[in-house]
Amino acid sequence: MNTKQSKVMVIGGGVAGLTAAWAMAESGVAVELVEKAGFLGGHAIQYACKATDTCQQCDACTVEKVLKNVVEHPGITIRLGAEVAQMSKNDRFTVSLAPVSGDTSDAEGDCQDDYDKNPEACQALKGFSKNNAAVVNAGADAKVDVDAVVLASGFAPFDATQKGTYGYGKWPNVITGIELEKIKRAGGKVVRPSDGKVPEKVAFIQCVGSRDERLGNLWCSKVCCPYALRTAMSMKYKYPETEITIFYMDIQNTGNGFPAFYEQCKENLAFVRNIPVDVYPLENDRLRMRFMEEEAGTPADAEFDLLVLSVGIMPGVDNQALAETFGLELNPDGFLAAQDDLNPTLTATEGVFLAGTVQGPKTIANSVAHAGQSAREVVKYLGAA
Repeated sequence: MNTKQSKVMVIGGGVAGLTAAWAMAESGVAVELVEKAGFLGGHAIQYACKATDTCQQCDACTVEKVLKNVVEHPGITIRLGAEVAQMSKNDRFTVSLAPVSGDTSDAEGDCQDDYDKNPEACQALKGFSKNNAAVVNAGADAKVDVDAVVLASGFAPFDATQKGTYGYGKWPNVITGIELEKIKRAGGKVVRPSDGKVPEKVAFIQCVGSRDERLGNLWCSKVCCPYALRTAMSMKYKYPETEITIFYMDIQNTGNGFPAFYEQCKENLAFVRNIPVDVYPLENDRLRMRFMEEEAGTPADAEFDLLVLSVGIMPGVDNQALAETFGLELNPDGFLAAQDDLNPTLTATEGVFLAGTVQGPKTIANSVAHAGQSAREVVKYLGAA
């Protein structure tokens, strides 16, 4: 099959879906990019740059670059506010799309509703009429015939309200890492939600929702350690007087340059190898945290102005439905199962491929790499079909 006459559907418009769509379009494949939300970029488009005097390789800028590439590509049709309803396969896949429940507005209307969440993504969407990319309002049902499908529907952040003793949702200065990113993007600095002031003492709690036997979530999310440390170091760079403490189980080595970076972190941040159990509100919206001293093994208390919960990566809410629709299985943790551990883009259904965190926890860089591998496998499949 000539790839220039082929069409592929990518389900999910986060960094993995964007990367796969652009890579395949660059190879001459027509791409239908389907996204449930009214904007592109997923969770990653909300992340703020963590550079200090040098780049910290957080990859936040990667998302904006690939988003720009996608919306400017003439070979990519983007369907917003749409989700998969059914799929049938003969010679090709026939994928039936339906509007997401409650979604009746056009792309820019959806974007306006979500502007506070994703300003950069929305700015890109407003440029659709100025470029060659096609945008389809999915306000009506549609059927699309394609030769292959890439599932890149991403992940769900852990619901921090399940850790009730931390006071998330009750006390304003207990926030998740994703919320911290939004605060930084909105105002260019880290401030307390309660009063808009720069915090003097900040605590990060790692592994909130992952590596938690009581919840049955035994996997490592892979992003929490580098994310929290890079965020903390960027805060320390901008506000040298701010005291920052990292509460952790153990720090995961996430790359070749990480050990040296970790040593730099230990010179500037406080580390407590213990996961606190209880958080109590104090006057002026401060927080008291109770934990065990690592060396003495005795109870200790500390007070903070801001508490950041490094929430884990959970299986996407659509994983079960996608598995049933495309004849796939879930792995024991609830992510879509790859057929081959050595090539985790391949699935049990010929012509269906995986990209990004739909297959398991990954950093932005690893999601991009996985999506690139998936795109190459699709092009190879189309050429052999």
